[in-house]
Amino acid sequence: MHFIEEWMGTLSPVWIYLLVGGVIGVESMGIPLPGEVTLVTASLLSIGTKINPWLVAGSASVGAIIGDSIGYYIGRRGGRRLLERFGRRFPKHFGPAHLAKAERAFQRWGVWAVFFGRFIALLRILAGPLAGALHVPYGRFLAANALGGLTWAFGTVFAIYSIGRVAEKWLKDFSWIALVAAVVAGLATTFYLRRKAAAEAKALREEAEKEPAAAHD
Repeated sequence: MHFIEEWMGTLSPVWIYLLVGGVIGVESMGIPLPGEVTLVTASLLSIGTKINPWLVAGSASVGAIIGDSIGYYIGRRGGRRLLERFGRRFPKHFGPAHLAKAERAFQRWGVWAVFFGRFIALLRILAGPLAGALHVPYGRFLAANALGGLTWAFGTVFAIYSIGRVAEKWLKDFSWIALVAAVVAGLATTFYLRRKAAAEAKALREEAEKEPAAAHD
């Protein structure tokens, strides 16, 4: 993720928005790409830079809604056979176990699986195509898809952005606190050492004064 952050940091804001929307859109169509990593990275980059978090969240929402809709039509036309064929080609992402798990989610939650799918890695990829293959009415699918995409995108971006701003301010304040503490500690140490040195010098003087008196006696 650090490599991705460094690479994205070299891009202009416009390309960041396009990249976020594009990667999330393609992932939502059913192709495994790091959509969430891209969104989180863009959110982090929006802290203290020219990148606008509102546009990051908007790009992610558009990509999620359009990508899921395309995935829905792919699943509708290709059916379950297409998903099974994909599973044989990409067993790590679309194997029989993944497909069965996604189907159980639809059986349990119905169309809300599309909404919750935005927050679950497996369903984020499979929700659109699987909803189409199961012939979920598109109107209901679109409502859940849009609500999930907006909630996920804006929730993720502004949670990270808000926490980052607070952390940035806290660290900034902490640096001043640390500086003040260092100065106070330095002054206290200096004062202590001076007092100790003065006490030792006084003791040496008193001892030196006693020695001639003792020799004279």
